Amino acid sequence: MPFDTTTLDAPFAALKSFDWGGDAAPFQTIDAAVIAAHADTALRSDLETRFAAILGPGTSRAAKEYVCRKLSLIGTAASVPALAALLADKDNSHMARFALERISGPEPVDALRKALGDVGGDLKAGMISSLASRRDAASVPLFAALLAGDPAVAIAAARGLGRIASPAAAAALAAAKATGPVADAVIDARLACADAFLAAGDRTAAKAIFEAISSAVGNAPRTHRERAVRMAAQSGLFAALDDTVAP
Repeated sequence: MPFDTTTLDAPFAALKSFDWGGDAAPFQTIDAAVIAAHADTALRSDLETRFAAILGPGTSRAAKEYVCRKLSLIGTAASVPALAALLADKDNSHMARFALERISGPEPVDALRKALGDVGGDLKAGMISSLASRRDAASVPLFAALLAGDPAVAIAAARGLGRIASPAAAAALAAAKATGPVADAVIDARLACADAFLAAGDRTAAKAIFEAISSAVGNAPRTHRERAVRMAAQSGLFAALDDTVAP
C-alpha cells in the first residue's frame, strides 16, 4: 500500500520550527516514510523535496542536522545542491558532509571537491576528510598541492592521500617537501599506502615504500618516533618479502 504523503504535512510543519529540546514525537511519521522510501521512488522524491526546503534559511541547526541524517539514508543527486549550499557554513558543514559522503554517484563528490577550493581552515580539512573517505582519485593532485600550505591543512591532506592509497597518492607523498609535524604526517601516510598496497597483493609497490622509509631513518634512530617508524617500515618490509604469507 502506498505511503500516504498527506500524513507528512503536519510533521514537516513542526520540523520547520523544531529546535533541540523540542518535541520530536511528530518525526516518527517522517522516520517511517524514510524507511518506506527505500522501496518507493516517488516517496523518496517527495521527501527529498521537503527536506531541501528545511535546509534553506530560517530553520534551526537542529532541524538541519535531522534532515542531513535522513538524507544520508535516502538522498540522491537531487539532494546534492541543497546539501552543498551548507558546506561553507561552519555550523552545518559537518552534517552536510556526513550526508554527502553517503550519497552514491559522482554529484556529491563533485560538490565536495568544489567546496575544497572555496573554504579554508577546519572546513577545508573537513572536505579533505570526506573526499578521502570516498577515495576520490581526482582529489589527489588537489591534496598534493596542499602539502606545502597551512600546516593543519597540509597534515589533513597527507592523511587524505594515505587513505586514498593509490599509486598517484603514494607518488605525491614521496615527492612532498615537508618538515616538522607535516613531515611526520607524510611518513605515516606513506606507511598507510604501503600497508594498503600489501593488503591488495602488490608486494613490489609496498616493498619500495617500506625500503625508502627505512633507509631515510637509517640504522641509528635518534628519537622514539624514528625508532617506531623504522620498526613499522622493517615489519612491513619483512611482510612484503615473505610471499609464503597471504597479504
